[in-house]
Amino acid sequence: MPTVTAGTAMLPAVIRVLRDFSSGVGLLGRGFGLVFRTPRLLLIGAIPALITTALLIGGVVALGVWIEDLVAWATPFADDWNETVRTVARFAAGASLVTAFVAIGLLLFTAITLIVGGPFYEHIAEHVEDEMGGVPEAEQVTWWRSAVVGARDGALLICIAVLCAVPLFLAGFVPVVGQTVVPVLAVCVNAALLGVELTGIPFTRRGKSLAVRRRALSRRRALTLGFAVPTYLLCLVPLAALVVMPAAMAGGTVLAHQLLAQTPAVRPDGAPVR
Repeated sequence: MPTVTAGTAMLPAVIRVLRDFSSGVGLLGRGFGLVFRTPRLLLIGAIPALITTALLIGGVVALGVWIEDLVAWATPFADDWNETVRTVARFAAGASLVTAFVAIGLLLFTAITLIVGGPFYEHIAEHVEDEMGGVPEAEQVTWWRSAVVGARDGALLICIAVLCAVPLFLAGFVPVVGQTVVPVLAVCVNAALLGVELTGIPFTRRGKSLAVRRRALSRRRALTLGFAVPTYLLCLVPLAALVVMPAAMAGGTVLAHQLLAQTPAVRPDGAPVR
């Protein structure tokens, strides 16, 4: 009987998480709707993505050429193993290496795209927020400041991704778990970091730091993942980022706008404003 009661008590929380996740997916759909209604936004958002897509494709090609050498270098301990065991181990290592490369490469792709296309994505964010009532307290952010902030935040997020990639890479060697649970966990971790990147401009326009942004997103983690996971998966489709990036920026702006409306004001000393 206590088990049934505990399960019943958890049901509202599960429903709330699922509702938030589906609302996050809806934010990406709303982003697509916004840019498709205004094709000019789709075009200006695709220009920076086109440049960095070429760089990402070049990296994928290079990885394909050197993957066997990289796996052999990363697993010298397997040189003397039985051929079958060595093949399985290096296949797992290769899969983990590709997962790590894609995760870090996609975050790097997003960071470079946002830096190169700062004025373009700033325009998209302004257009979306104007439709939502505008931002009276918005700061005027120059391209140079936006690039510096974007590069700094992007570098920090990529460092976090690398730190997460190491244990995930090692976990990839665990039979079954490494080929099922680990990829799902990797997608969630890297999608969350991608969500932080895609909500950067609205927070920067209000003078909010990366720490404030991460706290705001973590308070609505299911909502953030609902937006970021499908964005992450769609960006894995070759050339899809040309369309996904403008829509993701629009959707990320809506997400940030909602979260900022729920963020309590604080004084300079960090105490909440009553």
